[in-house]
Amino acid sequence: MQPEAPRTDGRTASAGRGRRGWRFGLTLAALFIGTAGLAAAAAGLSAQLLPRRFTAQQQQQIAAWETARRWRALPAGRIFPPAITYQLPAYAFGTGAELVLRADRIGISRQASCGAASDAAAARVLSADRCQAMLRATYADETDSMLVTVGVAVMPGDNAAKSAASELSTGQGLRPGVRAAGFRSSLAASFSDHDRQLSWAVSSGPYLIMSTVGYTDGRPRVQVSSDPYADQELTSFASGVADAVGAPLGAQPAAPRCPGTPGC
Repeated sequence: MQPEAPRTDGRTASAGRGRRGWRFGLTLAALFIGTAGLAAAAAGLSAQLLPRRFTAQQQQQIAAWETARRWRALPAGRIFPPAITYQLPAYAFGTGAELVLRADRIGISRQASCGAASDAAAARVLSADRCQAMLRATYADETDSMLVTVGVAVMPGDNAAKSAASELSTGQGLRPGVRAAGFRSSLAASFSDHDRQLSWAVSSGPYLIMSTVGYTDGRPRVQVSSDPYADQELTSFASGVADAVGAPLGAQPAAPRCPGTPGC
């Protein structure tokens, strides 16, 4: 007589199938979560490898920082190049074309405070606008008849430089400005504030570019406005050298780029 096989009912079979379905569901969920995590990690890695993008505000801040550090980053010989070209307007000497002239550097002074490198009236303006330092150099024109001292006043920002330039540009002739810088054993050995005939001031970014011009023969200060040619000659010399020095310092830098590495 054979033993009777154990009886199975529908409830036992259904329970087994339910447990297998539950395990399968857990496996699918785990697989989904793992895949999502892997995708997120891959996306994060991809984002790190892509070039970083700066906002417009960040680009402006980086550009301002880059411009403001030039006076420290550039060698003095690049701030004040050995030779500078400038133009004398055609109407100054009655011809139909501008005359391109050259100025040669005589020497570069040591860095000085803004108060020490400018006359009293200019020093008050620079102090009020929080000038940080002054760099100076002296040039001679190609006929060796005129000298110009050009000064780079480092201001805390573009607005401060513009404000100071505006205050120092009122009136004509010899306005408050940078002190003349003489150099021993040179054409400018005796160049001093007493020789100054005319002053100039212009802003370029966060820099105030100041220049003052005089003659090499030590002639006393005269009212240059009474001589249109002399006035234009001196003005072209002072403004031309100031513009040539200031333009590279205040030029807008290239748009900042980042290679995408973390912390760049």
